[in-house]
Amino acid sequence: MMRRAHTKGWCLIILAIIAGVQLQKNEFSVQHASEHHIYRPALQPTDTLPPIETYTLKNHVGKPCIKATMGVEYIVIENKKTWYYNLDPSRIKIGGYCGKEAAVLSLTLPDNASILELGFRKERNIFYVSNLTAHVSPLPVCQGCVNKTYSGVLTDDKLFAVADGQSFKCNSENLLLTSPELRIRLVPLQIQAFTLLKGHYGKEVECWADFTKRVIPIIIGATVVGLFLIAVTTSLFLKDRRREGYDRL
Repeated sequence: MMRRAHTKGWCLIILAIIAGVQLQKNEFSVQHASEHHIYRPALQPTDTLPPIETYTLKNHVGKPCIKATMGVEYIVIENKKTWYYNLDPSRIKIGGYCGKEAAVLSLTLPDNASILELGFRKERNIFYVSNLTAHVSPLPVCQGCVNKTYSGVLTDDKLFAVADGQSFKCNSENLLLTSPELRIRLVPLQIQAFTLLKGHYGKEVECWADFTKRVIPIIIGATVVGLFLIAVTTSLFLKDRRREGYDRL
């Protein structure tokens, strides 16, 4: 009887130790779970240039099929006030897929705090962005404000369209209105899909905004010079006519 009681006592002690260890493990798990914070970007009241990054998506054989160099800024309209968030490239997860005539580039923040998705189409020898989907779930813009997700979709027939094997490039900003509450600003932008020789950009095609910025000052300068030359020529011509008139008198 003494031996049985002694054995029973040891069993109770062992069970108590196991229960204590399990309780500590459960407490650690609850504490660890409570320490996990869902990532939410912070909106800013001022507009700044976003950091530039090159994002590359490869197909199933490891060959680049989409390449985009850009800075991305989310512009949120809340209570008639404008807020800004610059996409942080260091936190981005690149996803999507590559097909022969359709492809998607997806840029996602942790906890799906934001997603920017570009859909590409290829028709004959031209590729373009056919749609853009975006959403962002930032920290509330004020104390007591509820968490809110801002989302939008932009569908365009041929956005950033260029010939296959070439790249669309624009140093001027591209402001894309996806919804009344959310706009996406891409600045600068260079993008190419489907055909990338050795993963490099092809021949650059300049956007219209860059072209006008470069050409209009030249046109204005040439016009000013032309008007100046016309004025000088006219002045000299009139002086010569006056001199000829004086000689005849």
